[in-house]
Amino acid sequence: MSQSLSGATMAARDKQSAEPRVQYPGRRFAQIVKLKPEFVEKYKEAHAAVWPEVLKQISDCNIVDYSIFHDPETCILFASFKYIGDDYARDMALMRENPKVREWWRMTDGMQKSLVPGAKDSESGEPGWWKPVEEVFYYNP
Repeated sequence: MSQSLSGATMAARDKQSAEPRVQYPGRRFAQIVKLKPEFVEKYKEAHAAVWPEVLKQISDCNIVDYSIFHDPETCILFASFKYIGDDYARDMALMRENPKVREWWRMTDGMQKSLVPGAKDSESGEPGWWKPVEEVFYYNP
């Protein structure tokens, strides 16, 4: 009996791995960080020419519809994006493993001040450098 159960389990796994993965419909994220006033222009220039390796890694990690907004009065940067993968923790680990992404983060982190107590930098992981903010309203008819 255990042999047939094992065979059935293996057949189910084979069938499951042969089926195409269903893409996750998406989860929206929003985050904030403070931009140091003396770096406003440099930050905007950097983001007008984001390195291709960084953009590729963002796409490879299932992030789409990514925007960063700046409020000059408060110096707050507001980022929003949609995650469409099926394993956010894995994809963020892959992001952190990319040397060009880490180099980009070192450059941009120096222009920012985290609003997260205990945050060291973007590379360290938890606590995150950018502060997550709660979605209180969404409308998409």
